[in-house]
Amino acid sequence: MPDSELPGTERARVEQPRGGKGGAHSAPAPAAVERRSAALRSALRKWWPLLVAVPAGAVAGGGYALVATPQYQADAYVMVVADQGADNASATSFAQAYGRVVAQPEILASASAETGVPIRQLAQEVQAQTSPDAPMIQITGSATSARLAAKEANAVARSMVTFGGTTAKQTRVKLMAFAQAAAPAAASSPSRSLDVAVGGAAGLLLGSLALLVRPGAGAGAGGTRLAREGETVVAAGEPLDAAAAPVPEQQRETAGSGVGSGA
Repeated sequence: MPDSELPGTERARVEQPRGGKGGAHSAPAPAAVERRSAALRSALRKWWPLLVAVPAGAVAGGGYALVATPQYQADAYVMVVADQGADNASATSFAQAYGRVVAQPEILASASAETGVPIRQLAQEVQAQTSPDAPMIQITGSATSARLAAKEANAVARSMVTFGGTTAKQTRVKLMAFAQAAAPAAASSPSRSLDVAVGGAAGLLLGSLALLVRPGAGAGAGGTRLAREGETVVAAGEPLDAAAAPVPEQQRETAGSGVGSGA
């Protein structure tokens, strides 16, 4: 009888298994879920040092950026000018020479008195950079405040100009202030993004080392290889059936010649 001619109750009974069968196909198989769970647990047991070390390193780097004392840097510039009749190339050479002696007490003494920073501390907070192509000296002052960093750079620049004036007759060059330092708007360090990246990289390194040195790091592949080698040794040591064992051709020929000679 066609489905259209069946009563309503019987047609519902016929259609019900179809819907139930389709629902069974849509539901995930328990075996597949168990395999995925087992794979996830295996990955966590294997890679947990990295999963812990990388976030911990990033958090440590961000924490350092929050608690570290900010440092500011300001730059002042001094120009070395050659006298008339002097070689212009000598100005560049003397600029490099003055840059190397920026931390000398003869230069820092007046700057220390002006800024109130001890000479030893000022020598650590002030640096000079020169260029091999231009007679320019860049003096960088570093301090925990923007105003003090600019004050240190400008004070050392003025001291260097004064120091250069005392030897102008011998060197035939003179120093002049080219640009004064201004208070920076933002701190040069710490950098939160950089510290987080460095902390994460350190965590990655430590986690990788933990993976390498932890006990049984190579037990998976090594144990399988040893088991296979043990099976090979056992198989090689098992006695072979004399009837089933192949006889080398040389032994067959020897046996044949013995039988022939006996006959």
